[in-house]
Amino acid sequence: MIYRGEVRNGLVVLEPGCQLPEGIAVTVQPVAPPTRETLAAQLGDLIGSVPDLPSDMAEQHDHYLHGAPKR
Repeated sequence: MIYRGEVRNGLVVLEPGCQLPEGIAVTVQPVAPPTRETLAAQLGDLIGSVPDLPSDMAEQHDHYLHGAPKR
């Protein structure tokens, strides 16, 4: 079973209602905070990496991928 909690004043405080036996051994695995980067920032190294795409691919992706009429 996985219990969640957070560190407060140097101690791990588990979520309300969590009761573990006194003296039980536990493993604590820190979880990275969620990133606040935009999708463009996260995938920036991929932008422009595919050659020979139409110049309007971003605006007309439904047309090129699914055959929808151009907007």
